Amino acid sequence: MVVFSLKNIEINVIKGDITEIEADAIVNAANSFLRHGGGVALAIVQKGGYIIQKESEEYVKKHGIVPEGGVAVTGAGRLKAKYVIHAVGPVYGDPEGDKKLYSAFRSALLKADELGLKSIALPAISTGVFGYPYEKCAELLVKALKEFDIISKNVRKVIVCLYLEKAYETFVKVFNKHFKAA
Repeated sequence: MVVFSLKNIEINVIKGDITEIEADAIVNAANSFLRHGGGVALAIVQKGGYIIQKESEEYVKKHGIVPEGGVAVTGAGRLKAKYVIHAVGPVYGDPEGDKKLYSAFRSALLKADELGLKSIALPAISTGVFGYPYEKCAELLVKALKEFDIISKNVRKVIVCLYLEKAYETFVKVFNKHFKAA
């Protein structure tokens, strides 16, 4: 784990399984239909219980699909978190992809703050089957975190949880260029 301190928030970059994280909310790298059939989304439902998928389906019935860059919130079932914030990232190659991925991170952070949460865990959104390069994803997250640090009212800890070693190494390298290690 590497820890970075900003003005208002602490950022922990860890290699691990996001379903094991103790935080007020964990972020799911979701698709617009909130069908949790693979990757981080499937792991969250398997660990937290089918109730997360059921609540996701109810959300879509009530509000419609979640646009790329947007978020939806459900309970966290049996997970250690209170909430799952489902953030929809873009597929790599979309001309508006960087803007949408930045928005997905920003929307998740703002939603956690709006809910009055103190901590949130984020994965590397869109880097799985959606194909985003780790370095580009990390740079967009840096931008979102720098801007969020200025306006955060409640969130004081952001955990960036990366499952694969290559992702972890890349995010640490990028974060070291932008943030001061604690």
